[in-house]
Amino acid sequence: MIDTIRHAGQLLALIVSHRYSEAGIHFFTPGELSQQLAFMRHPTGKIIEPHVHNPVPREVHYTQEVLFLRKGRLRVDFYDPDQRYLESRILEAGDVILLATGGHGFEVLEEIEMIEVKQGP
Repeated sequence: MIDTIRHAGQLLALIVSHRYSEAGIHFFTPGELSQQLAFMRHPTGKIIEPHVHNPVPREVHYTQEVLFLRKGRLRVDFYDPDQRYLESRILEAGDVILLATGGHGFEVLEEIEMIEVKQGP
């Protein structure tokens, strides 16, 4: 239910299926990425204590983005850094993808609604 796409030893993307559902907190990304991706499932009544995130200097080597597909179906095409096609995956409503490195393109297979989160323009 976690699909890891790699090329030449580099992480291109992580896809979390909408079917994934494990209790607790599960981080999918390695520590060296500038984006973290995790899944959390807690029971009713669970308290998450108030906390702050302290400033941490980070060096960003690649703009990474996370897409939350709320509706529809989307084909994601993966490319190497020279924009040579590698492979494709189909995302469905509820799936989440972290695009880490390499290139990517999309084809909307059914009308989509999605949310994108990234480090900036």
